[in-house]
Amino acid sequence: MSNSADSTSGPVRRFRPVRLLTGGVFALAGLIFWMSFNTAQGTDIRTDDSMLRLSDLIQERSRKNGDLEDSAAAARAQVDALARRDTGDTAQDRKLTGLEDAAGTRKASGTGLTVTLTDAPPNAMAKIPGVPQPQPNDLVIHQQDLQAVVNALWKGGAKGIQVMDQRLISTSAVRCVGNTLILQGRVYSPPYKVTAVGDRGALRKALDASPAIQNYLQYVNAYGLGWKVDQHDAVTLPGYSGTVDLHYAKPMG
Repeated sequence: MSNSADSTSGPVRRFRPVRLLTGGVFALAGLIFWMSFNTAQGTDIRTDDSMLRLSDLIQERSRKNGDLEDSAAAARAQVDALARRDTGDTAQDRKLTGLEDAAGTRKASGTGLTVTLTDAPPNAMAKIPGVPQPQPNDLVIHQQDLQAVVNALWKGGAKGIQVMDQRLISTSAVRCVGNTLILQGRVYSPPYKVTAVGDRGALRKALDASPAIQNYLQYVNAYGLGWKVDQHDAVTLPGYSGTVDLHYAKPMG
C-alpha cells in the first residue's frame, strides 16, 4: 500500500540505457569510417590490386632467379673445365667427379621415370558412391603429395631427381604456398612433374609401397586428382646450377 504522497507524485521517470547505447553505436561507426578513410588515403581498400601486384612481383622475381641460375650454370661450367685442365691428375679428376655426382652438380643420365601430379577440376564431384563431396582442399596438390613422391623415389635408389626444370640436391626444399610450388627461388604451377634417374622397377616399387602415395591415390580415384607415371629408356637430368652454400645451418660442436 502506498501513502498519498506516493500516489500524487506521478510515475517515476526510468533511465533508458537504449538511448545511450544507440549514441555509442553511432560514435563507434563514425570512428570506423574515419579510420578506414585515413587508412585508404583516397584508394579503394576493397580492391585486389595489391594482391595482384604482389603476384606480379613474385613472378618477376622468379624470372630473375631463373636468369641468374642460367648465368651461374655457365660460370660453373667454365670453372669446372679450368679445374680439370689445371690438375692433370686422373685420380683427382675421378674424385672430383664423384663429389660432383654426390652433390648433384653433374648431369645424371640413364633409365628412369616421370611422375605427373595435377589438380582435379574445380567443379569435381565424388566419383565413388558413399564418398563425401570434396572440399576445395581435396582438389589440389599439396606439399606433402610432392614430398611423398620425392621421398619414395630417393628410397627407390634414384641417382638424381628433378622437380619441374630444377635438379634437387641435399638442401633443396619442396614447399607449396596455396596451389603453387616454390622451389629454390622459383615459382611453379600445376601440373607438377617429378623425374628420376634410376632402376625403373625399383623406383616404381618404391612408389607403390609408399603409404602417403597410396593415400593420395584414394583422392585420385574419388575426386579426379591427376596421377601419371611415364617410364623412360633414357633420360638426362641437368646438374644443379644454384648456390651450394648453407645460409642458415650452423656446425654443431
